[in-house]
Amino acid sequence: MIFNLKTYLSKNYSASPLIIFRIGFGLMMLYSIIRFWSKDWIYTLYLQPKFHFTYYGFEWVKPLGNLTYLLFFICGLSALFVALGFKYRVAIITFFLSFTYIELMDKTTYLNHYYFISILSFLLIFLPANSSFSIDSYLKKKTYRLVPKWSIDAVKLLVSIVYVYAGLTKINSDWLFKAMPLKIWLPSKYDLPFIGETLMQQNWFHYAMSWSGMIYDLTIPFLLLYKKTRWFAFGLVVFFHVFTGILFPIGMFPYVMIVSSLIFFESGFHHKIILFLKRILSYFFKLKQKIEVKEIYNFKHQKITIIVLSLFFIVQLVFPFRYALYPNELFWTEEGYRFSWRVMLMEKMGYANFKITDSKTGNFFYVDNQDFLTPLQEKQMSFQPDFILEYAHFLGDHFKSNGHENIQVFVESYVALNGRLSQPFINKNIDLYQQKETFNPKEWILPFNDEIKGF
Repeated sequence: MIFNLKTYLSKNYSASPLIIFRIGFGLMMLYSIIRFWSKDWIYTLYLQPKFHFTYYGFEWVKPLGNLTYLLFFICGLSALFVALGFKYRVAIITFFLSFTYIELMDKTTYLNHYYFISILSFLLIFLPANSSFSIDSYLKKKTYRLVPKWSIDAVKLLVSIVYVYAGLTKINSDWLFKAMPLKIWLPSKYDLPFIGETLMQQNWFHYAMSWSGMIYDLTIPFLLLYKKTRWFAFGLVVFFHVFTGILFPIGMFPYVMIVSSLIFFESGFHHKIILFLKRILSYFFKLKQKIEVKEIYNFKHQKITIIVLSLFFIVQLVFPFRYALYPNELFWTEEGYRFSWRVMLMEKMGYANFKITDSKTGNFFYVDNQDFLTPLQEKQMSFQPDFILEYAHFLGDHFKSNGHENIQVFVESYVALNGRLSQPFINKNIDLYQQKETFNPKEWILPFNDEIKGF
């Protein structure tokens, strides 16, 4: 059967999967913000540090002092409004902007699932997720039974990209043939009940986890799409993400993915959830207003929306492969590593000792990184080249402002990758203060003395 784009774009489907996804997404994000606030991470991650690592091109994004709390409040409130479907378009745009700003404030806190939430919220801006079972539909006295099918499939596609690309990145020699870095991480979980001193210590289990993780990521979207395997697949989703959530400190990501997988279920499943929620609400609210039920949601500017989302998905499909433009080992240089669904693929530990030199006199002194960086910042900086470069410029500017002249900044650094012995990382004879951040390969990174084959 030949795919007909025009026919596909004219298809409609029950709005219920998109509605439940909106509610689940909003509530999960609200809980994430509350959790972040309650653990005092706003202060420890954004207000306490003296220096913040920034993303190239987004150096202007900085914490806002005490107004950072207001930023998180706005983000949480907009998440609640998204869940309720109240002023939905304004709410989801506000959430996207506020959450993405938070994500960009300090590169130290980078996680794949933060990126996922940002692009998912961007996608939701263009979808009619408030067309039914929302405060908006109640106030407008209109609700729609059907929405364009592509609006639901768009969410499915994004979730599938995350899984499949995460699976492709696991097809590498360290992950499959050395069980790295799981061989390092799993034995440290000896305190887990029943399995900590047994399974977690077994070499065969490390390999089994590596291979099953790769197979899971590559196959789970297709198992969710196929009706006969959907419930089995959902069971795998729950087990996999709960288990990894227990093993590793990855925050809300496992539960975000569990909720996201519900979008693959048919409308009848979501109708039951909506009916259940309506029964609960009826105990607290008596809605007397009559709401007109319309058949099909009238999508304004659909052609423009399709074009925008097509470009969006092209970027999502192509962008993770930008690493191929760089000549050196990806895991070593990390050029093109971020924003490519490379989830927990490596264990890196580093050491970086910075030397401030007067180029005319030759006088020098060493920097105590603890004077400027938090323990988390120092750890992340020690093995990531762009961190090292940015920190070198910060040190140069700092000591220049304190009256030092003819400043040069050198670093002696060593990095260990996936259980290998540490080796020199940055050319210690290069003045990093004279190097600029660009998208070009960083020639001052020393070569990796091994090879990791795969994606």
